[in-house]
Amino acid sequence: MHFFAYKDGRLFCEDAALEDIADRFGTPVYVYSATTLERHYKVFEEAFAPRKVHIAFAMKANSNVAVLRTLARLGAGADTVSAGEVRRALAAGIPGAKIVLSGVGKTRDELEFALENDVGQINIESEPEMDLLEQVAIDTGRKQAIAIRVNPDVGAGGHAKITTGKSENKFGVSFETAARLYARAHKSAHLEPIGVACHIGSQITDLAPMDAAFRRMTAFAKELRAGGLPLRVLDLGGGLGVPYEGQAEPPSPKAYADMVQAAIGDLDVELAFEPGRLIAGNAGVLLSRTIYVKQGDGRKFLILDAAMNDLLRPALYDAYHDIWPVNEAAWNATVETYDVVGPICETGDTFATARALPEAKPGDLFAFMTAGAYGATMSSTYNSRELAPEVMVKGDQVALTKRRMTVEDQLALEFMPDWLTNS
Repeated sequence: MHFFAYKDGRLFCEDAALEDIADRFGTPVYVYSATTLERHYKVFEEAFAPRKVHIAFAMKANSNVAVLRTLARLGAGADTVSAGEVRRALAAGIPGAKIVLSGVGKTRDELEFALENDVGQINIESEPEMDLLEQVAIDTGRKQAIAIRVNPDVGAGGHAKITTGKSENKFGVSFETAARLYARAHKSAHLEPIGVACHIGSQITDLAPMDAAFRRMTAFAKELRAGGLPLRVLDLGGGLGVPYEGQAEPPSPKAYADMVQAAIGDLDVELAFEPGRLIAGNAGVLLSRTIYVKQGDGRKFLILDAAMNDLLRPALYDAYHDIWPVNEAAWNATVETYDVVGPICETGDTFATARALPEAKPGDLFAFMTAGAYGATMSSTYNSRELAPEVMVKGDQVALTKRRMTVEDQLALEFMPDWLTNS
């Protein structure tokens, strides 16, 4: 469910015409629907009712401060994997107590920053990391709440590059190691183990792997308690998928919640989740304008002003995005088969191959749907391209939430060595 629809022949985000947004801010441009974000968050939260759950939005999906603020006003926390993401969460008004810091490579500076800002939970992913955190806590005179991230050795069944719960993946530790680290942390004067965490992957459309992982986590939590160790939090991560064309229809949040409740059974524990794509995916689109239509040898190319630096998912994951013309009448025109590409000098700068779309001409606008997650956050300035601006819509209100990063902005970050100027 989202709030992008045709009205009077034009594609709208809520009550704002995307054509008008493109004219106002230029293309490519990301557009987010605040109402869609709010709806997705509420649907996920209400799926567990009357049980209260902690929802820490996975910022890697979308770290726009206005997006974070929209969710924070509903009670969301933040799942972060860097000091930069912690800073963004704080800037959006998310209190430190609602922030989770994960990631396999936390530096001393990042850990110090987390403790200084009272981050509520740090997920430990290795013994050396716990060693470092304990030393930082000692040096700063603090006691830090932690969860041990367990690698349950369960494959998510999706793309290999977004599978995170197999033993060969870099994330978390084995159950055996987790038990040892948990017991050690319990004896520490500067660490407070509050629970265990797992996350097996992203864009998961089958509940079976999650069910298997969560049952293992539940049994493990019971084992820790049986050994006299306190445990109050079970952090089950994120990963529930959203609808993409050509992929299996993902389970509903209610079906997911029912599975979770069955998996944990009678375990009395606080549940925490870290959804990202589920909340933000369908809440955003990337608008792009046609530059040329090029007839190649046996194929026709639709060349857009968006490129792989703006939306990396198709190049990185072979991901599918629906592409909608902003002008609804175009659907009634002649249908052509296009390879949809960007202007970057890489063959991988391809959004779709052999895609049936309305016959296009230069200047025509298209919207990449379901681009609200892992779109802007994965963008770059490759080829010295400008970073696309980001816009949020609420009803008929339209606001720029991140301006375009120009080449001038990029050049302002660079400096010429003296030996190249003194000639």
